[in-house]
Amino acid sequence: MAKCALITGITGQDGSYLAELLLAKGYKVHGVVRRTSSFATGRIDHLRKGFDGHDSQLQLHYGDLGDATGLRRILGQTMADEVYNLAAQSHVRISFDQPEYTADVVGLGALRLLEAIRDHNKRVGRSVRFYQAGSSEMFGQAPETPQNENTPFHPRSPYACAKVYAYWQTRNYREAYELFAVNGILFNHESPRRGENFVTRKITRSATRIKVGLQHRLVLGNLEAKRDWGFAGDYVEAMWLMMQQDQPDDFVIATGENHSVREFLELAFDRLKLDWHKYVELDPRFLRPAEVDVLLGDAGKAHRVLKWRPKVKFQGLVAMMVDSDLELAQREVKANT
Repeated sequence: MAKCALITGITGQDGSYLAELLLAKGYKVHGVVRRTSSFATGRIDHLRKGFDGHDSQLQLHYGDLGDATGLRRILGQTMADEVYNLAAQSHVRISFDQPEYTADVVGLGALRLLEAIRDHNKRVGRSVRFYQAGSSEMFGQAPETPQNENTPFHPRSPYACAKVYAYWQTRNYREAYELFAVNGILFNHESPRRGENFVTRKITRSATRIKVGLQHRLVLGNLEAKRDWGFAGDYVEAMWLMMQQDQPDDFVIATGENHSVREFLELAFDRLKLDWHKYVELDPRFLRPAEVDVLLGDAGKAHRVLKWRPKVKFQGLVAMMVDSDLELAQREVKANT
């Protein structure tokens, strides 16, 4: 029989790419979505024909990481073989404004899901596998560069602290209950589906709107922060590979090179033949109370064990995002004429 996967955060960037990958591999895919007054399924609408999913291999279920009873119900309904926990309040700067909510969803949410799986396995006699989406932000002010699986964590935001909590709970459930539970410590990964309030997409979206005359300025914070940026479509393949191993383990997923926000900005505007100095303003409101200056990943273990390597390079990633957003901006112009 075909495998069945359950994805929390399926309407997000990573969730949509992972759903595509799993469907292409013949999986039956279930996704958890929060109930809101409007549909937020734009990233996955091309994968489904109707909301109930009865005419496709993708079905959606209302649920929330704050609702343990609901998570147990969904696990029982779907009988998933693999659970990918991608849901989160994932904006680092916003986590400073909403620390309690971030801790509840990101940290305790993972614990609720782990406990639901443990209970489900015990009651039904199954062995559901669990993937926890970690983050390079957990390293924060790490004492060494590049960072690998043995680098000590030094989180510098409520978001990163919550991710560290979820990481250790995942390790604990693996060791205490022999749950097949893995942590993917993913460094920054972007795409045309990235949320518009994240700096990379904010840059490409604004630059292309400036190019077509729909916008006149772009306001940013720290241009000198360096990140290890990869393509989200590559990184979800690593998630799947972790779940196919004989033994559960944790892996850093990264490109092994980093670039500053300024470099990303320059490449994006250069592709549009624009001088970014004429349009960009700096505003301290966009600075974090505790900044993470440099993140650079060492994915050597993933290369050796998973046989995984990123396919999209930094320049290609920027070009992909700019070209996609330029098409979107041009459609906006046509819609306004």
